Amino acid sequence: MNRRRPAVTSLKYLALVTYLIFLAFPLFWLISTSLKTPQEIALIDPTMIPREITFDNFTTAFSEQPIVRSILNTTLVAGASCVLTVLLSIPAAYVMARYRSTLSRATLVWVLLSQIFPFILVIIPLFLLLRDFGLYDTYIGLITVYVVWSMPFALWMLRSYVATIPYELEEAASMDGASKARTIKDIVAPLLAPGVVAAGLFAFVSAWNEFMFALVLIRSPEQQTLSLTLVKFIGAEGVARLGPLAAASLVATVPSLIFFAIMQRRLTGGLLGGAVKS
Repeated sequence: MNRRRPAVTSLKYLALVTYLIFLAFPLFWLISTSLKTPQEIALIDPTMIPREITFDNFTTAFSEQPIVRSILNTTLVAGASCVLTVLLSIPAAYVMARYRSTLSRATLVWVLLSQIFPFILVIIPLFLLLRDFGLYDTYIGLITVYVVWSMPFALWMLRSYVATIPYELEEAASMDGASKARTIKDIVAPLLAPGVVAAGLFAFVSAWNEFMFALVLIRSPEQQTLSLTLVKFIGAEGVARLGPLAAASLVATVPSLIFFAIMQRRLTGGLLGGAVKS
């Protein structure tokens, strides 16, 4: 039995390393392509490591497209979507977890059903609705759509966290004269911090990478997000300029990686905490 444990442990580490290599391969390929010359990219049998490193792809990408402005636009939209999603989800998740009634159960069912609808079915009604309200081609309209699209998942996650918080803590606060709003703010919200981080990270990444809603709802070039800017490196016939596209995509990936790295510790704690509590 003891002889098998080192072998099993080695197999576990081997599987983990293989999985990490599998996850890191797209990023490695992106870095490699962004540093290659056009001639090397066009080779039939290209190598993973560039034979001749060049930064011309980055120069071309930044000179042809407003990458920096698109990053700022996307940061604004994704950041606002993240904050609003969390702020709106906390009280809603609290009500769904604490006040169990026919209405709350029906709401929970609707939250689950909303996740199976393809977004292509709602894109035209959304366009018409935002146009009628004067929110077409505005950050407010796009942020509103992202918040509505991210809230079901955030609600489901935060509801599970609220359900694990002992109700006795709220009763004690109520006996001390705290209002319901103050109880949620001072007692429930701090205990929800790991779940809030996980839900906020999901909302941020979803808004950062989203393309279809931005394509339909944003028209002005100065308000375009990163996903709309990146697609301009693909020609009308679908032929991509891989060098500048890889360079711009790499630059577009860095802010989200930095945000994830900053929140990684809290995110891991939140997921583990939720697993232990449940």
